[in-house]
Amino acid sequence: MEVFIGRQPIFNRDEEIVAYELLYRNNGVNKFPQIDSDKATIEVLINSFLTIGIKEVSNGYPSFINFTENLIMQEELELLSPNKVVIELLEDIPITPVLVNRLKEIKSKGFKIALDDFILDEKVQIYDDLFKLVDYIKIDFIKSSEQERAIVENKVKGQYPHIQLLAEKVETRREYEQAKHLGYSLFQGYFFQQPQIIKGTDIPANLLQYFQIISLLREDEMDIDRIVENIEQEISLTYRLLKLINHTSKRSKLKVRSIKQAILLLGLTELRKWIYLLAMRESDLQQNGEVFNELMYASLFRAKVCEKCARLNYQANYSEYFLVGLFSLIDALLNRPINTILAQLPLAETILETISGADTEMTPYLQFSIAVSKLDWVEIEPLAQQLNIPIDDILPMYEEVSAWVKETININK
Repeated sequence: MEVFIGRQPIFNRDEEIVAYELLYRNNGVNKFPQIDSDKATIEVLINSFLTIGIKEVSNGYPSFINFTENLIMQEELELLSPNKVVIELLEDIPITPVLVNRLKEIKSKGFKIALDDFILDEKVQIYDDLFKLVDYIKIDFIKSSEQERAIVENKVKGQYPHIQLLAEKVETRREYEQAKHLGYSLFQGYFFQQPQIIKGTDIPANLLQYFQIISLLREDEMDIDRIVENIEQEISLTYRLLKLINHTSKRSKLKVRSIKQAILLLGLTELRKWIYLLAMRESDLQQNGEVFNELMYASLFRAKVCEKCARLNYQANYSEYFLVGLFSLIDALLNRPINTILAQLPLAETILETISGADTEMTPYLQFSIAVSKLDWVEIEPLAQQLNIPIDDILPMYEEVSAWVKETININK
């Protein structure tokens, strides 16, 4: 399934890129479609951080992302990295004491805050409290009049010099020079560059599996092993979990060798928040595509066979063998070069080398799992002998793993 992100650069007075605004897009057309604002932001967050990768999307620059009133109040927001995201408040959010208090909490986490399409409303009495928390005010040069802009400009320059004024919808050299003369330090608009479309490929999720994991995460005494088992059965979630760790402060110098280790690194509280966010998003997406189903089936089949053979050979790190099989087709699932994908996953070096095609101690296990999935006896026999797997055990293993995979992804093969 293809996913899209709109990206428009933000420039400084020297016409250098200093940030990007990330915009919701649902196809290659450079236009915002009709969609609920909450859903649009959730899609931007998931596609940027967990599907395409924020490094690829924003090139290391901060990302301005629109937030609705509802999402501002959600704890999930605090899972984002403050040095990577600027919280941009949509113009229709009411300025209330409740909002200001919430922004104080967000600010204390290290986030920067922007006001989008801002026009001063004389009815609002708490701008002073709000402006103390704000880092950027974006003013639309098309929608706003010179008089409306001047009220904000004079207030900021006179009382809040810490706020940077950002001129958006700047479409001509004249508007750009005018904004510079008026004291604006940041600029955005078609005069510089129209939004670019960044495209990626997402792995369809099994929504039922997400809800099962949510149920396990809500239990008073959580069973980590059951949570691990359910996450391992959902390729899209496993992939996103590893990418999430790679882009958060939770990342350890140690490479991930199992899903259990990844969960413990992230923490159950943060895992729960991201699962909720993903489930909200997946509820509104239709899963389709026979090719994806086939690839996911094959990936899970390989993973389970690798794990079973590792256990039979008394490999203490059998979880690593599961990951080798699980991610052996990730390039086909995402339709991207394998090296680009693996660079974003904090996996153990041996796992990465095996998936990349290098000859490691894990390679025969992966080769055996592929041969068993095809019931290719010419390949199976020498590999089975190498791994000390009795030939009589092959067909029962095939049937057992097939049944497990079918139950896992709920498709009829």
